[in-house]
Amino acid sequence: MAWANAPFAASYEEFWHSTAELRAGGMVLELTFRELVNDALMAVFFFVVGLEVRREFALGELTNRARAAVPVAAAAAGLLVPALIFLLFTAGTGNAAAWGVVISTDTAFLLGALAIAGPRFPGRLRIFLLTLAVVDDVAALSIIALVYTARLEWVPLLLALLGLAAVYCARYLPAGRGPAYAGLAVLTWLAFYASGVHPTLAGVGIALLVPVFQPGRREVEDAVQLAQVFRQSPNSGYARAAASGLRESISINERLHGAYTPYVNYAILPLFALANAGVRLDRSTVASAVTSPLVWGIICGLVLGKFLGIFGASAVLRRLGAGEFGPGLTLGRIAGGAALSGIGFTISLFIIGLAIPDPAVQNEARVGVLAASVLAFAAGTLIFRIVERSPAVPPGQVLARPVDASRDHVAGNPDAPLTLVEYGDYECPFCSRATGAISEVRRHFGSELRYVWRHLPLTRVHPHAVAAAEAAEAAHRQGQFFPYSAYLFEHQEQLDPEDLLTAAETLGLDPDRFEADLRSADIRNRVLDDALDAESMDLHGTPTFFIGNRRHHGPYDSATLIRLLEADRPQEV
Repeated sequence: MAWANAPFAASYEEFWHSTAELRAGGMVLELTFRELVNDALMAVFFFVVGLEVRREFALGELTNRARAAVPVAAAAAGLLVPALIFLLFTAGTGNAAAWGVVISTDTAFLLGALAIAGPRFPGRLRIFLLTLAVVDDVAALSIIALVYTARLEWVPLLLALLGLAAVYCARYLPAGRGPAYAGLAVLTWLAFYASGVHPTLAGVGIALLVPVFQPGRREVEDAVQLAQVFRQSPNSGYARAAASGLRESISINERLHGAYTPYVNYAILPLFALANAGVRLDRSTVASAVTSPLVWGIICGLVLGKFLGIFGASAVLRRLGAGEFGPGLTLGRIAGGAALSGIGFTISLFIIGLAIPDPAVQNEARVGVLAASVLAFAAGTLIFRIVERSPAVPPGQVLARPVDASRDHVAGNPDAPLTLVEYGDYECPFCSRATGAISEVRRHFGSELRYVWRHLPLTRVHPHAVAAAEAAEAAHRQGQFFPYSAYLFEHQEQLDPEDLLTAAETLGLDPDRFEADLRSADIRNRVLDDALDAESMDLHGTPTFFIGNRRHHGPYDSATLIRLLEADRPQEV
């Protein structure tokens, strides 16, 4: 923006209209520098977005229908309502076709704004907004493909589809998959470019075909064994084998996402912003923007439409009791996140270049997008300041999620009048020592007490805690949660992947089923749920106990717990 409004502003458009050529025989590919960024480099951005989408559908929040119902419905309403508001402002102006500008939320800016303006513990809200953004991205990319394709050449499109099929088949190559993916990606991009379909969609299509899976025990063990062989006899052959084994133990989706994300964040997106956010803010531009139906359609569509769509759909589902709202995902917080979702920078600017041919009108539209992003951030900040005022009861003093025998791990009589809840970590030595006290407490009360275990893996200090918790959940699938948990506490120094499988075999579990369950997204999400509950209550240490639904502070020896539980006993009438 500084460049576009400087005394040498003419150089801005001159630079981005400069051309680069690629010649191969009689074929010539000529792109302006702006097209090079928007069509070629942004394909890498959409490739990374596609990798995230693929992972969410395979392993993340979108694998659970109840969990995904609310953000998916909110995302759909957050697409429809902004588009309708935009059309109300622009009907009959010749710019109604640009409705795609207001449909998408910029995920990176949204998460950055949430970190600055959001609640202290945004875990469940952050996952809600990430899931919403994934659905938002899928819809936006589909609309780019279906609505903003000016011409269509069927032969190149067929070649592009064949390229995608070849990308899918590349996973079966015994070696050289990296070069194969790279070569096919370039050819598929060229075919999309020649077909008239926007070539950035090649990045999405390829990403959706890249394999994604949870690391398997055997692959990890093989990689460790190769590393040990290299340690015993260091040479280049063993080094290559060890490096290849480590790579192959992680899905190519995760490897590519980790490799390309820094380039996208620190090079491609800044270049895209430099090429597309050069708004002229002279007096005539500002004056025309203030009175432009297009600008007001963008501002109201993003700021008002996103808020009404996302918050409104969430409120209706909450009222109907549909979907899953966990602790910490309140309507107040959803309102703040819905307001921040009006930040529509990257894809909004991208669609402006596709939907509006006139450079002067494009400039006005960019003013609208930038103004909407600032207003959306201000509105979200204000909402969070209001809803996050200090509560009457500090967080963590009352159990956030009531005990549910159909969900929780309950030992003892599920309908017992007394309840003891523990948030614990299998690698925590204090939790291990507390097991003896808990056994005494359970013997004392018998059928009058139900003991509930919930996971709080302290990942910063216990590297095996999450894996152990997921293994306990896998054992639960075979009805052995508490015996398996007891085994883990007895062998806290042996929580490597092979040790977790050994524990399952020792207890007579089906090892193949156990290992398959370990790779399940449901298992991962179950552990994450407990951890997010703990975060919403500001719990940072283990073990943390709740007597009934009130948090216990202080010693947790058996005598203390028995005394407090006796005091919590319901009074007879």
